[in-house]
Amino acid sequence: MDFLVLFLFYVALVLIGIVTICICSKTHYLKGLVRGGAQIISYIIPECLQRAMLKLLHYLFHTRNYTFVLLHLILQGMVYSEYTWEIFGYCQELEFSLHYLLLPYLLLIGNLVFFTLSCVSNPGTITKANELLFLQVYEFDEVMFSKNRKCSTCNLRKPARSKHCSVCNRCVHRFDHHCVWVNNCIGAWNARYFLLYLLTLTASAATMAVVSTVFLVQLVMLSDLYLETYIDDLGHFQVIDIVFLIQYLFLTFPRIVFMLGFVAMLSFLLGGYLCFTLYLAATNQTTNEWYRGDRTWCQHCPHTARPPSAEPQVHRNIHSHGLWSNLGEIFLPATAHYERKKN
Repeated sequence: MDFLVLFLFYVALVLIGIVTICICSKTHYLKGLVRGGAQIISYIIPECLQRAMLKLLHYLFHTRNYTFVLLHLILQGMVYSEYTWEIFGYCQELEFSLHYLLLPYLLLIGNLVFFTLSCVSNPGTITKANELLFLQVYEFDEVMFSKNRKCSTCNLRKPARSKHCSVCNRCVHRFDHHCVWVNNCIGAWNARYFLLYLLTLTASAATMAVVSTVFLVQLVMLSDLYLETYIDDLGHFQVIDIVFLIQYLFLTFPRIVFMLGFVAMLSFLLGGYLCFTLYLAATNQTTNEWYRGDRTWCQHCPHTARPPSAEPQVHRNIHSHGLWSNLGEIFLPATAHYERKKN
């Protein structure tokens, strides 16, 4: 029963991570998969349950709430508790370097700092007081962002690269996306905190995966288990292979193996998302602009409906000014960057 509970817990965590990343990325392919899945579910689940699920999904992903913030802290606490009570103790007995073992805790401290800053900091809310300042920061490309447009909800002029967030009910300067894990928008003023939060979270998961793997490998090497033989179902002697070793370690240290599988999967998922975020930062794009880029009228989209007399408009990234300048814009908020250029 203990193995079953751990297995179901592990599968649930992986599914939560995959589904959340899928929802955040919002590509056309994923939307098609979601629509197809919804059609299949509509034939299986009763209508009353469907309505309840839609209400729950609307609450989780379309209203500001602390559900995913609490889930984030609970999962992080459970993983670090397992690391502390299992891996840390065993590795000390095997005389692992203390600096090596304490690295995940240092990364945890940094991660919690940047997580908190991502949650509570102002992403760059546009108000009547700062509207004119934000209008002068970025150039309008007249393709994705046009001049003299107003937000119908906030009744404010829309600066280039801004977007109204329906979850937070505010316009955000250099809007990237709304992240449910921090219960906040990611914009010009907190993009640096989110990037460092993602970096430290990925590093902490990868570090724990490496420490756990080294511990299990060291255990196998010290016990000379890989030199042993066993008798198979046919009564023949067989040399222990990698599959047998994994089975043996799973039966001997089930929680450590499950934790290793989870943090390894998490490292790959977060690593992929981190690479995507770094690519956007290096090219001075936001997730919103990257997503909208393939929806803009262009010569390569003949299926897009447009007036016969309209000239095809090609979207160009006019905000990229080189790697270091682009990264500097992330770590120096756009308004401060603009003020420095004026001076």
